Amino acid sequence: MNTGSWAATPQTRRSMQSNRGRDTKPELAIRRLVHAAGLRYQVDARPIESLSRRADLVFRKARVAIFIDGCFWHGCPEHHTVARTNASFWAEKVRRTRERDIETTAALEAAGWIAVRIWEHEDPVEAANWVVSIVRTRRENP
Repeated sequence: MNTGSWAATPQTRRSMQSNRGRDTKPELAIRRLVHAAGLRYQVDARPIESLSRRADLVFRKARVAIFIDGCFWHGCPEHHTVARTNASFWAEKVRRTRERDIETTAALEAAGWIAVRIWEHEDPVEAANWVVSIVRTRRENP
């Protein structure tokens, strides 16, 4: 094990490394439904090249960026749990992630984009319907 690791144990390190950065179950469910509704999008892409942040779904022509946020990583007010090990490290990591989410949304909106944030626990059908509605409305009224 790397001696400079952030993980408290080798098991924790393995567990955290196995977390997916894209193609998560909630993301795939929403993508399938949005695709079935006839919309096409880019996956895991930068909405704005100068912004080093990636959205889960990007609708370039409509200028809509979709982020499907994990409850633990993004500090969901309903489901976020406090880490039992390295609590201060994880609290700071989540705090910074939430701060970065706000900065990303503000940067996209300043560039004329709509940033949509969906929690991983949200119903995929409702989330997909919301995405479809936003994208279609945006295409009709640029």
